[in-house]
Amino acid sequence: MWLGDQKGNLVDWSTQKWVQATGRIVDLAQTPWLSGPIGSTRGIGVDFFDKWASEKQWIVTRCTTGKGLLPSFDGLASPGFDAKAIQPAVANFYERAAEYDMDVWSEWSGLFKPFGFLVASLFSRRLEQLNLPLSSLDTSWGMSSEVVQVTDQVSGELIANAWIRKLNKTGRIIYVGSYSLATPPGASGPCVKTVFPLPNGNAIVILRPHALPDGSLVLTSEGRRFGDPGFYFTVHRVDGRVTARYLRSFRERIHVFGAEPGIVRADHTMSLWGVQCLHLHYRLRRREFRLERASGGESTID
Repeated sequence: MWLGDQKGNLVDWSTQKWVQATGRIVDLAQTPWLSGPIGSTRGIGVDFFDKWASEKQWIVTRCTTGKGLLPSFDGLASPGFDAKAIQPAVANFYERAAEYDMDVWSEWSGLFKPFGFLVASLFSRRLEQLNLPLSSLDTSWGMSSEVVQVTDQVSGELIANAWIRKLNKTGRIIYVGSYSLATPPGASGPCVKTVFPLPNGNAIVILRPHALPDGSLVLTSEGRRFGDPGFYFTVHRVDGRVTARYLRSFRERIHVFGAEPGIVRADHTMSLWGVQCLHLHYRLRRREFRLERASGGESTID
């Protein structure tokens, strides 16, 4: 049921009311780690960042080489996290994600698969956002990966690194999100911050970095209270403030590691109330390396 451009769909509006009823009101000037692009009630879609930048008179650049999700992986360094200890192939992906193709395999827990179908039918497909693959057949043709940068045309300031992913088989959008670094008060150092625009607000995932002895990277969205790394829903208010809801029960773990030459892999698990509900495995292949191998040349990529 459509309630008008301000409220949007009844289902979306009801979710926003739940966030407002159970969350806390914050001022983004005091909590910049909860700032991020907000979506239209009409939906998100593959052209979200083009529309967002046009409204702000910013510039959109579609990147094919040299750009990534983070300007520098070393920006994650802190006394508790040695960024230099991470495998160079992993750091290279985060700094040059535009140069990688992506394959993905998905596996839902039997208990949560009906929940995945429900979320897809009520929200994801209509909004063209957070449209998690429901079957391994959905991902059998791979996934497209596009990195987009939004910059201020006057100052040259980088506003957002955006990552847009679609299923090649169905054309459905999986994620439309921006990536940056943030240090919430409950973290000892910089974290990876992902923002997924939603109607009148967004979903924000703040992931704490960990280095394993083999040099692989683990990102976790685990915390105990508001202000810790984790998953947040926000709804933007007409007075300029934001209502934010911390979901302690929803957690993510992403293990990123170098595999074969020119390939980085990632195991991404999502859990709810301590029970794993979805496992995604990604294979990220650097295009330059694939071209060199196909032509019979020798790669110089680490």
